[in-house]
Amino acid sequence: MNAKKSVQSIEPNIADLANGWLKTYKLNYKLEQEPLNSEIDKALNDYHSKNGGVGGNRPDAKILLQDKNLAYFPILIEYKGYKDKLVKLDTDGQVENRTAKNEPNFKNINSFAVNGAVHYANALLHHTSYTDIIAIGMTGHKDESGKIHHQIGVYYVSKNNLGAGQKIDEYTDFSFLAPENFDAFIEKVKALQLSQKEIDKLKEQREKEIDQSLQRLNNDIYQNEKGLGENDRVYLVAAAIIATLGIPGKVPVLEKSDLKSQSFTNGRDGDILINRITAFLDEKNLPKEKKDLIIRTLSNTLLTENINKVVNGESQLKRVFGKIVDDLGIYYKIGLTTDFTGKLFNEMYGWLGFTQDKLNDVVLTPSYVATLLVKLARVNQNSFVWDFATGSAGLLVAAMNEMLIDAKNNSTSPQELAQKEIKIKSEQLLGLELLSSVYMLAILNMILMGDGSSNILNLDSLKDFDGKYGFGKTDSPFPADAFILNPPYSALGNGMNFVEKALGMMNKGYAAIIIQNSAGSGKAVDYCKRILKKHTLLASIKMPIDLFIGKASVQTNIYVFKVNEEHHKDEVVKFIDFSNDGYTRTNRKKASNNLKDTDQARERYEEVVNLVRFGKGKLKIFTEKEYYEGHIDPTNGADWNQSAPIDTKPTLQDFKKTVSDYLAWEISTLIKQENLVEEDLGK
Repeated sequence: MNAKKSVQSIEPNIADLANGWLKTYKLNYKLEQEPLNSEIDKALNDYHSKNGGVGGNRPDAKILLQDKNLAYFPILIEYKGYKDKLVKLDTDGQVENRTAKNEPNFKNINSFAVNGAVHYANALLHHTSYTDIIAIGMTGHKDESGKIHHQIGVYYVSKNNLGAGQKIDEYTDFSFLAPENFDAFIEKVKALQLSQKEIDKLKEQREKEIDQSLQRLNNDIYQNEKGLGENDRVYLVAAAIIATLGIPGKVPVLEKSDLKSQSFTNGRDGDILINRITAFLDEKNLPKEKKDLIIRTLSNTLLTENINKVVNGESQLKRVFGKIVDDLGIYYKIGLTTDFTGKLFNEMYGWLGFTQDKLNDVVLTPSYVATLLVKLARVNQNSFVWDFATGSAGLLVAAMNEMLIDAKNNSTSPQELAQKEIKIKSEQLLGLELLSSVYMLAILNMILMGDGSSNILNLDSLKDFDGKYGFGKTDSPFPADAFILNPPYSALGNGMNFVEKALGMMNKGYAAIIIQNSAGSGKAVDYCKRILKKHTLLASIKMPIDLFIGKASVQTNIYVFKVNEEHHKDEVVKFIDFSNDGYTRTNRKKASNNLKDTDQARERYEEVVNLVRFGKGKLKIFTEKEYYEGHIDPTNGADWNQSAPIDTKPTLQDFKKTVSDYLAWEISTLIKQENLVEEDLGK
């Protein structure tokens, strides 16, 4: 520690050298205290500082440059003055700005040049409309002769890499920023690619952060904001997120400073929020009845007297809005394809309000299970997918992601791909949800995912749904060929009533449902028998008992169906024991990660999909103890949960082993007896 103190920082020399280059390139750079533009300055001020407080983020230099396409790129530069203070990376080679507990690592952010610059760039991702930022760190030292040796780190921080930062290249000066070189530099930036594995890892990291942010936010609102019920909290978050999404060039993002906490008619914070949400929904061309329903529902919370009452110059609404934007802003701005509001929903309702039975009914399907259901239902870019108990739309989000990936992988025309993406979101997904607060979350989720909210309907799927589009083509039946479902288990037949209704409205395709496994072993006999008269059971997959740990401890199975083909008694059904799915789950409140891949989880999930589709030729990790091809009796209705039979008939090998063991025992006994005789004779 003392040795470090004896080394003098040469940061002023490094700043002088680097700023000299910027001057040479005639760039309009701004130093630490100087304003760049109001949006960037405000973002840096609003973001938590390098030391963990709020405000006071001041990069040593900053520039706003345009490329040949007139796109703007903020450049944020941080200087240090020690030999080893350029960048601190984690074991995966990522800029290490988070601790093991998933909190900001202010020690690294404060000590290392690149880490500080990447931190500033995240402030812009969080609080501005800029989605592509260049973060530059530079440090150096003097050798014995007094000569300066410098190092430069240049990183790209963007929506595409979820704010993590990617190293662009090695540089010895800043001439890549010079006007004559900048376009070529941006081409290099745009060519950067993350592997799917890297993207998945970053998403996993961000999803853990979301969980923690949601817990913190909900805890704060629950403890410190009196008078807000569970539904109010949900609606407040939904309203804040919609108001801060904005539409470039049409509807500006609502800033915290836009809420003035006034008390005159139509000037209250609630009025301002509702006006901005209305403008957003108008631009999204939502059907009038859907828009009216959203506005009416949100108004019930946002326009109440108490939440708009001004105390000490601030309304409760403004205070809560600020907390939501500060805690959650970055996650929906960087475009995470996750069931964001599903996580929110589980967190919100985990606090209070629902009885345990009801809580089981609205439990969120983990995202990796949602993706499994989608793949088992063979969803692709041309599928028409519906969900009859859509909850927060997690299953539809998973389906939409799969469809968009498939469309991208099979497209050779950017124009056709763009049209296909619009069609997927507006015409190829349909969800039904009866509970109004949950319905609002489903809509919000699909708006966040790029607006697949068109046909999310607030209807009772069993009583009121006629199989037609809810909006747009309201006279046309929705041509569903993929059905995914996690039903409320308190429904008739554990929820098999939803399955019978949905499959009965389909002409072809596949279905994958996750359900309490008693549905297939006697709790829903009549439903099961009727379903098999029209549809084929392809597979029955026993899921881990702790899948919904902390929410519900029920044994679940996934049942996979082929639609509109009667089940014959000779049909082969694939029974898979997926009790060990490779994940270890814990339910500790303070754990940084309650889900760990401890035994090839991803590969196991992939193998299950292949086994259901192609049969036992795909066995790799699993053995024939976990995979069994058998039959069910279509007239039984209670034999859907089978396991591989244990063969009790002895084999020749068993016989040989038994004889061998017996002979070994007999020889051992004889030797012992001989030893005893010898001992007696010896006496």
